[in-house]
Amino acid sequence: MSASDKDSAGDLLIQEVDEELRREQYHKLWKQYGNWIVAAVVGVVLVVAGYQGWQEWQGHQRQKEAAAYVAAEELLNQGKTTEALEALSRLAADANTGFGVAAAMRRAEELTRQGDVAGASAAYEKISASSAPAYYRDLAVLKLALLTVDTADPAKLEPKVAPLAVVANPWHFTATEVLALIARKKGDARRATELYKQLADDLQAPAGIRARAAEMLAVLAPAADKAKG
Repeated sequence: MSASDKDSAGDLLIQEVDEELRREQYHKLWKQYGNWIVAAVVGVVLVVAGYQGWQEWQGHQRQKEAAAYVAAEELLNQGKTTEALEALSRLAADANTGFGVAAAMRRAEELTRQGDVAGASAAYEKISASSAPAYYRDLAVLKLALLTVDTADPAKLEPKVAPLAVVANPWHFTATEVLALIARKKGDARRATELYKQLADDLQAPAGIRARAAEMLAVLAPAADKAKG
C-alpha cells in the first residue's frame, strides 16, 4: 500500500471523528446551556431558596463559559491562533461545566492542525487521564492513536485502543478501524483484513466506515492472499 493510500484513509477517519465530536459538543452545549434557558423562560420556581441560588450560579457559570468558548472559536476563525489557544487553555483549566473538556479537545485539535504533534499528544494524554466523561476520555485515546500511528510503537498503541473496540463503547466502530490501521502498521495484513471485513459486513457501522473498510479490503487483498499462501 502506498503512503498516499494510508494518509487518505487516516485523514478520512480523523475527519469523521472530528465531525462526530462536534455533533456531540453541540448536543452537550444545548443539553447543559439550553436547559438553563428554558428554565428561565418558563420561570420555574424552586422551593428551597438555597438550591435556587445554587442553580442560578450554575446557570451563570454555564452562560459565562459558553460565551468564552464561542469567543475562542471566533479568534480561531479570525486567524488569531495564539490568542485562541491561550483562551481555550484557560477555559479548559478553569471551567466548572462540560465546556472545560470541550475546550481541551478543541485546543488539541488546533495543535494537531498546526502540526504541533508533541503538544497535541500531550493534550490528548491529559484528557484521557482526566476525570472527564468516558466519551471524551476514550475519544482522546483514539485521537492520540491516530496522531501517532505512523511514529509510535504499535505494540504500545494496540493495548490502549483494544478495550474500546467493544459493542458497549460508543466509539467501538472507530476503535476497530484504528486497530486495523495499527495492524497495517505492524505489517499484519491478515489481521487488518479480518478487522476491515468485520466493519464492511456490519450493517450497524456508519456508512463512511463501511465504505473505507471495503476500499481497504480491495487494497489489502493481494497481501492477504500472499499471507495465506
